[in-house]
Amino acid sequence: MYKTFSYTVKDELARLKPGNPCCLKAELLSFLRSGAVLEVGQSGLKVIATTENPSVARRIFRLLKSTSTLQVEITRKPRRVQNRNLYVVSLPTQPGLKDFLVWLNFLGNGVRTEETVFPRQRCCRRSYLRGFFLGAGSLINPNRSYHLELVTGNCQSAAQLVCLLKSFDLRVRQVKRKGWHVVYLKGGDDIAAFLTLIGAVTSRLELENIRVVKGVRNKVNRLVNCDTANLNKTVAAASRQVAAIRCLVDNVGLDNVPRPLREVLCLRLKYPEATLKELGQQLDPPLGKSGVNHRLRRLEQMAAPFRFDSKEGF
Repeated sequence: MYKTFSYTVKDELARLKPGNPCCLKAELLSFLRSGAVLEVGQSGLKVIATTENPSVARRIFRLLKSTSTLQVEITRKPRRVQNRNLYVVSLPTQPGLKDFLVWLNFLGNGVRTEETVFPRQRCCRRSYLRGFFLGAGSLINPNRSYHLELVTGNCQSAAQLVCLLKSFDLRVRQVKRKGWHVVYLKGGDDIAAFLTLIGAVTSRLELENIRVVKGVRNKVNRLVNCDTANLNKTVAAASRQVAAIRCLVDNVGLDNVPRPLREVLCLRLKYPEATLKELGQQLDPPLGKSGVNHRLRRLEQMAAPFRFDSKEGF
């Protein structure tokens, strides 16, 4: 089964050791807010969370077990999309469920709430962001682009995410897309900092390796393109100069060309593909690039009155 970069990051996060009780509560709350559905029926409340990552499902199962004595169910549903299963972690209707959700601040005054809890401790804020990424986060393959998203259907939850990310000096942006509120990060530096923040250190290192390789590749491409452009420019100029020199010799004669210009003229005819620097080194005494270029321009100016069909040019 092919694993996306997001899948790999979540797999790493799901295997982290549990933190402080307050951090477990913050991570569990943010995951339920981002990736769970609250069902209200005649028999009572029920919470259902789904994920395609079995490691994430096991982590949420352990979080629920470590913070409550409630019955927790985990099931697997096969599906045909990319041969991946869907894992469902649920809290069935049972005594004490509502009290637990109120204690978790997932429920308030009998309704689901999104704004009552704003983690104040730094460790809890990191855990909150981790849980939200596990529940509704995605990360584009960094080989293609640098883009990380946290998606929520609640504007208050999105505003809370923006505040949390800004508290860590991350350049966060927000957009509404098809009824969903998308909080996202762009740029390798911010995404790398976010991965470190939520504990995905190995994924951060992999991201940095990709950034280094891409940086080297881009630099090589720029240098190759620059060298190619310079070479093309040199070849075009040399071709123009050779054509002008031949026209000048045919119409004026080599002996009628001033001696300093004659030396450069002969060298250009002998070495049509040489650079200005290489031509200058052949002279006695040697001449710099600007001096050689000046003499070649003089030769082109002398040949101008005799040039043939202007459509050919030099």
